Amino acid sequence: MTKQTVLGRVTRLAKANINALLDQAEDPEKMLDQLIRDYTNNIADAEQAVAGTIGNLRLLELDHQEDVEAAREWGGKALAASRKGDGLRAAGQIAEADKFDNLAKVALQRQLASEGEARTAEPVIASQTEVVEKLKTGLDQMKSKLAQLGSKRDELVARSRSAQAQNRMMDAVKSVDVLDPTSELHRFEDKVRREEARALGKQELAASSLDAQFEQLDSLGDTAEVEARLAALKAGSGSGSGG
Repeated sequence: MTKQTVLGRVTRLAKANINALLDQAEDPEKMLDQLIRDYTNNIADAEQAVAGTIGNLRLLELDHQEDVEAAREWGGKALAASRKGDGLRAAGQIAEADKFDNLAKVALQRQLASEGEARTAEPVIASQTEVVEKLKTGLDQMKSKLAQLGSKRDELVARSRSAQAQNRMMDAVKSVDVLDPTSELHRFEDKVRREEARALGKQELAASSLDAQFEQLDSLGDTAEVEARLAALKAGSGSGSGG
């Protein structure tokens, strides 16, 4: 399984989930929490896939090691059979010597086969080893992104809540805008001003009435003084004419 196959599938799943969540992002906090859960599940799926890839690589390595060991063992058997054949041949036992030489040839054929299988597996192992390292790196990056997502989630939720609070505040301020002539507060203020003006009018009327009464009293005092002086004049004239 290649790196593209494993992480590519996880990436497609993650993007599909992210796009679906963003389209339904009525509640940012719930959306981000769901995004974290989905991404966590995607990482778990990727880990299983990577674990399978690593397992296959380890089996290839074990098979390769077995082929190397088998090639060494068959080489040892071929050498032993050849030496035995040489000894028998030196002793004049030609038939027995040929038998052991044939065994040496069989062992050498098995050695060649094992060496061929080992050589065939080596480039595959090298390629899969590179893939596994890239997969491990990709998983580490995904886990790092998940940690960043968790931190970013807290920041975004805090910013979202702050923005919502500011919007609610502005809506509340707008609803009681004292500069709005149609607002209830402004109408109430007009009513209070009219009541104050009416009270001032009554005070002014009351003051005018008192002034008029005092003026009337003043005029009555002047009349009394005139009458008194007229009476005095009359009294003085009468006493003069009698003398």
